[in-house]
Amino acid sequence: MSGLTVRAAAKINLHLGVGRVREDGFHPLATLYQAVGIYDDVTVTDAPRWDLDVRCHERIDGSEVPRGTDNVAVRAGRMLTEHHGVRRAAAIRIEKQIPVAAGLAGGSADAAATLLALDRLWQLETSDEDLLALAARLGSDVPFALVGGSATGHGRGEVVERVEDNGTWWWVAVESDIGLSTPAVYAELDRAGGGDPAPEVPEPLLAALRSGDADALAAAVGNDLAAPALQLRPDLREVLDAGVAAGALTGLLSGSGPTCLFLCRDGDHAIDVRRRLTEAGHERVQATTGPVAGAHEVSY
Repeated sequence: MSGLTVRAAAKINLHLGVGRVREDGFHPLATLYQAVGIYDDVTVTDAPRWDLDVRCHERIDGSEVPRGTDNVAVRAGRMLTEHHGVRRAAAIRIEKQIPVAAGLAGGSADAAATLLALDRLWQLETSDEDLLALAARLGSDVPFALVGGSATGHGRGEVVERVEDNGTWWWVAVESDIGLSTPAVYAELDRAGGGDPAPEVPEPLLAALRSGDADALAAAVGNDLAAPALQLRPDLREVLDAGVAAGALTGLLSGSGPTCLFLCRDGDHAIDVRRRLTEAGHERVQATTGPVAGAHEVSY
């Protein structure tokens, strides 16, 4: 069979509630994910051995993307073959539009896309339940990359449940030239003694999604990792302030950062905010929308 391509979206966190670190080193989370229209495409073909080719958009620094067997996409493929007890391998090509170490779960998107692509390529007919279980073993955000849309995440973020979302939400994303380490942000949170004893997804946020009201959503978003991320990268405060000054309804960090997100009323508003930020000297600015679908097959 010829190659097969699956597209997976970036995620943002409309809310990220982080509990205090557990004895196993993980933090319990209560988050609300949304998939947005920034994508990686993963193409798989049969091969005698595992092979990986990563091609990054010109705006993306791909130097920190793991190559070879360390890449989560290759680990996803091997995990799928082990699950089914088959001896197969594939060549995996990743076309990256999602920036690296940006709080947008690009690696998780690649893992989810690889799982789905190889399942379809080899006609393994893995159940949805098993795919989600494999995804959870690969990383906290991987199950959501399969599900897409808008969804809550609990546990380490891997326990995903779709929620009603009647809005079409427009965002302006300002990417950073320098990535921000997720473990470093969590370590800063712990150092400062942070963490909610009982994190929950707030009901006003869920109500805002049901209503489609952008002002209500702007008032309800939040991120417990913002303070430690800004402690490590105080320059991001200037970006957040600039987005609000450009007319956005609100600004927030995506996940552990450093990507800054700005909620807008509609597409025209997003284009205007993007223009104002670009004129103010900010680079790597793009408008996008959500929610969008989870990992899905595409053809060119």
